[in-house]
Amino acid sequence: MDELIGRLATNASIDSAVAEKTVGIILGFLRNEGPAENVEALINQIPGAEAAIEASKSGGGGLSRLMGGGLMAVGTRLMGLGLGMSEIQSIARELFRYGRDKIGADQMGKIIAGTPGLSQFA
Repeated sequence: MDELIGRLATNASIDSAVAEKTVGIILGFLRNEGPAENVEALINQIPGAEAAIEASKSGGGGLSRLMGGGLMAVGTRLMGLGLGMSEIQSIARELFRYGRDKIGADQMGKIIAGTPGLSQFA
């Protein structure tokens, strides 16, 4: 997890704490919306991913619940961390690169293709 947090913080120019929260939010979204087998393979390759997902669940209610679920709710939560759209896109691209390194381009491609709205960030 530290490697991923470091990459996100450096490449998106964000604070490490924000990067960690972001990873938890995005992985939680992928777990709920993406192809289960591929997403679990990714999560299993990221030490500390489960803890980040659990930590992201607390305090995620309110506005994101009003927005429904899916990508809009994720965007709302990420913007709530102070991230702008260009930062969110940078983070998503870096996370996908990291995922390709960990589980391969084929499995990462299945996650991107199988998760509604995600291809616009690939």
